[in-house]
Amino acid sequence: MNGRVYLVGAGPGDYGLITVKGLELLKNADVLVYDRLANSEYIGETKPGCELIYVGKASADHTMSQEDINRTLEKKAKEGKMVVRLKGGDPYVFGRGGEEGIHLRGNGIEFEVVPGVTSAIGGLAYAGIPITHRGIATSLHVITGHKKEGDLDLEWDALANVRGTLVFLMGVKNLERICKNLIACGKEPSTPAAIVSKASTSLQSTITGTLEDICEKAVQNDVRPPSLIVIGEVVSLREELSFFEERPLFGKNIVITRARSQASALCKRLQELGASVIQMPAIEIQKIMPDAGLSRAVDEISKYTCLVFTSTNGVEVFFEKLYEKGLDSRSLHGAKIAAIGDATQREILKHGIRADIVPERFVSESLAEELSKVLNEDDRVLLARARGARALLKEELDKICKVDEVATYEAVIPKEQSDANRQIMQSKEFDYITFTSSSTVTNFISMIGSDNMHVLDGMKKISIGPVTSKTAKSEGIDIDIEADEYNIDGIVKAILEDAGRN
Repeated sequence: MNGRVYLVGAGPGDYGLITVKGLELLKNADVLVYDRLANSEYIGETKPGCELIYVGKASADHTMSQEDINRTLEKKAKEGKMVVRLKGGDPYVFGRGGEEGIHLRGNGIEFEVVPGVTSAIGGLAYAGIPITHRGIATSLHVITGHKKEGDLDLEWDALANVRGTLVFLMGVKNLERICKNLIACGKEPSTPAAIVSKASTSLQSTITGTLEDICEKAVQNDVRPPSLIVIGEVVSLREELSFFEERPLFGKNIVITRARSQASALCKRLQELGASVIQMPAIEIQKIMPDAGLSRAVDEISKYTCLVFTSTNGVEVFFEKLYEKGLDSRSLHGAKIAAIGDATQREILKHGIRADIVPERFVSESLAEELSKVLNEDDRVLLARARGARALLKEELDKICKVDEVATYEAVIPKEQSDANRQIMQSKEFDYITFTSSSTVTNFISMIGSDNMHVLDGMKKISIGPVTSKTAKSEGIDIDIEADEYNIDGIVKAILEDAGRN
């Protein structure tokens, strides 16, 4: 039985501009066929085992011809696979999606189109240029600035005399010809014009001028594809409507190595500040199974006078087992609750319990010190945390009372993501990479490979705290910046402060 092909528009560049449906299809694809204009972070959204096929095309440099792309889509669908053809912008706006659809239909393959935000609208919006505006531009015209045969045979008289906005896609190479033809056919030379390069990405740049001088400015600024050319009075609104390029981390590319399930808060904070964030999970949280140790501890929960949690993961797994056995938070009424970190404290609060002990410094040494003030030899402590965690906390508590340590989860290397991660690291230049635990450091090295550590050259390495920094140093990674606060807020502040100095 044949599979189905989905022609999905990825939007102009910003990761968040893909549609909900498009992202859902991407996550379930058996095969991803993608081009150079789609955000490389989408590769990381694919499921383990997804076949990745790059078919990027630049001017005079085609990885694969359109005919070969068509045949590839057909072939993979006939293997019974779900295929996502991911395109920058919208598949039907100069994206050759129609050609692919016709080929598939002609060969008995079912397909579906998922529209995307075209750069002609979304890209301009990110540059502060509305494609229409009441009283200024009541029509819009999206034109290809590149023809297969090289001859740009457009209706120049008609284009020169419209009062709306003209947007040329793929037109940088023909910019001079476009401007000269419009002026020759009556377009006012003083008409505002702009070129937006790499729209809605951290590398976005915008130059403005007039129809008469925009070519000269393009040469001065070494403008290169992919770029949008916009001509019309709406360009004059940019000064009032620009927002994307004003944010403090605009232009910064940041790699997040945290587990995907935990990275959303950090990603969201950095993206709101203007950064382009690439998720490259170096860890995947996996429950310890079978969990006889945890099961036994929950069965005997009443004997514990203190429960210690060092991460949100430990909290999640513990309470899941508690509820599975038909118990709830009331079972913990006689025990003190201790936690490391604000996030762990918040996770405990979700279950209706406030942690009794949370040290100011989010490290094991500080928690051990605080617990030493309230525990005595008659206490019994349950320490629920990751397998392979630092021995220090248990060793210190063992000096005071009996401690039962239960491994509730482990941080493992994400399955089958190494190739995708290496591809992402080599596809663009990054400014920062963040490490939020020792596991993210060691697993990152395992994923990338010790022979490929040069990919870290040129980017600043950010650590969440001294323990992670120590691990990095032992693995040959020099940490450039260590957060003053050992949490997500601390990482964000560290990056903001460093970016502000440069």
